[in-house]
Amino acid sequence: MSIRFGTDGWRAVIAETFTFANLRLVAQAVADYINNELVTNGNTPEIVIGYDTRFLSDRFASEVSRVMAANGIVAWQTRTDTPTPALSYNVKAKDACAGVMITASHNPPRYNGFKLKSQHGGSASPEACKRVEHYLERLQIEARGPNMVDYQRAQDDDMIRRFYPSWSYYEHLSELVDLDTISEGELRIVADPMFGSGRGAIREMLGRSRCYIREIRGYMNPGFEGIHPEPIRQHLDMLAATIQQEHADVGIATDGDADRVGALDSKGNFVDPHTIMSLALLHLVEQRGWTGDVVKTVSTTAMLNRIASKYNLPIYETPVGFNHIADHMLRGDVLIGGEESGGISIKGHIPEGDGVLMGLLLLEIIATHRTPLHEIVEQLQRDYGPTVYRRDDFYINERVDKNIMANRLAENASATLAGQTIKNIGTADGVKFTLDDGSWLLIRPSGTEPVLRVYAEGTSDDMVDAMLAEGKVMVGIGVAR
Repeated sequence: MSIRFGTDGWRAVIAETFTFANLRLVAQAVADYINNELVTNGNTPEIVIGYDTRFLSDRFASEVSRVMAANGIVAWQTRTDTPTPALSYNVKAKDACAGVMITASHNPPRYNGFKLKSQHGGSASPEACKRVEHYLERLQIEARGPNMVDYQRAQDDDMIRRFYPSWSYYEHLSELVDLDTISEGELRIVADPMFGSGRGAIREMLGRSRCYIREIRGYMNPGFEGIHPEPIRQHLDMLAATIQQEHADVGIATDGDADRVGALDSKGNFVDPHTIMSLALLHLVEQRGWTGDVVKTVSTTAMLNRIASKYNLPIYETPVGFNHIADHMLRGDVLIGGEESGGISIKGHIPEGDGVLMGLLLLEIIATHRTPLHEIVEQLQRDYGPTVYRRDDFYINERVDKNIMANRLAENASATLAGQTIKNIGTADGVKFTLDDGSWLLIRPSGTEPVLRVYAEGTSDDMVDAMLAEGKVMVGIGVAR
C-alpha cells in the first residue's frame, strides 16, 4: 500500500498520492475504527476536524466531514484554518473521541497530510494508527468505497457543525502564560507564522497588552512563497530583516500548523528549540517552583540533562515523534517535554507540541528577566554549555529501513568519533553515538519525508564539523540539501 502513517500521520504529495479519492478512503478507515473500537454505550460519536492554509486543505477537511457524517459520526469542523494545538485542545474540550487535522505541518508546499488525534488531544498512538491501516486494508480487500453524504444535508441534520476553535484555546493558554508580565515588559515583537495557520495567534493573544506587535507573512498564501514553512534559520531572513527594521526585541516564528517554534533575538541570532526548551525548563523551575519529569527525544540537547541533574529532576529520552512524549505526559507528572524540531509542551497543557504556547512562554521569560534575549542565552551557555548543534539533511531515493541501518552502523562503529571515545551507542531511533564529554552524533531517517538526517551536538564548531563529517562517511549516500 502507498498509504502509511508515519511519525505524525499520513503525508503525501498533493495530486500524486494525496488525492480526494485516497483521502476519502483514509477517512472511511478512521470512521470504521471509531465505530468498531471507540464507541461505547451506544453514544453518538463525535470528531473534531480542522485544517491549515495549504492548497485545498479546507476542501479536504470538508470531504472528511462528509464521510464522518455518513457513518453516523458528528463532525465538528472549524470555520477557519487553525493551529494544530488549537484543534487538539478542542478535541479534549468537546470530549470528542478523536480529531483530524488536515496539514503537512513543516513539509514543502507540494505536500498535504492527515494527522489523527486521540481523545486526550495528543497524536494518536502508533497502535491506533496501525488499527486505522488495518481498516484501510480491509476496504481495499473488500473493494468497498467510502460512505458519503451531501454536505448541506449533513449540516441540516446537525451531523456537521461548524465552529470557531480559537477562543477556548486562547483562554486556556492565558492560564498557562503570565500575560500581565509580558505586557509589563513592553516588548517589541515580530510574529512570523510563515503563512501557516498560526497567523494572528500571538497578535490576538497580546492585542490588549502594552507590547508592540508586528506580524509578517500572515496572509493566505498556499504556496508559502516557495519556502518550507519550518522555523529554522535558513527560512527566516524576512523575520531577521523586519526585526532590524522595527528595532524589535525578539521574533517568534511558528511552522505551517503552529505546533513548532523558533525565534530570533534582536541581533538576528537564531534561538533554536534546544535553547527555548532549556530556558523554559529553567524558568518553570526557578520562577514558578515547578517539579516533574523532563522528557526529550534522542535528537534534543544534552543541556536538558545537565539542568535536570542540578535540580534532581528525572529525565527520559524517547524516539523522535511527539506521540512518544505524549505517552509520558499521559502516564506521569511531566514538567516539560519536547523535541529538537520545536514541538514542546508543558505541565497543564494537552500532550501536544505547541509553537504558540512556547512563543508566549519565551516572551514571558524575556519580560521576567528584563534582559535582552541574547544575554539570557549567553548566560545559559555559560551555566550549562558550551553547546553547538547542527543538523544536515540528505535526500534519498527511497525509504531506508531504520532498524537495518542502525544495526549496521552500530556493528561497524569504531571505538572513537572525532578523536573522542564513544561512551554509548543507542539504537532506539536510528543510531546515536554518545561521547565521553556528552557530545553526540545521531543518524536517522525522517518519518515524514524521504530524507536522512544527521545530527550533532558538541562543545565547539570544530567538534560538530568533525562529527558530521564522520557521520556522512558512515552513511555514504545522498546529496546534502
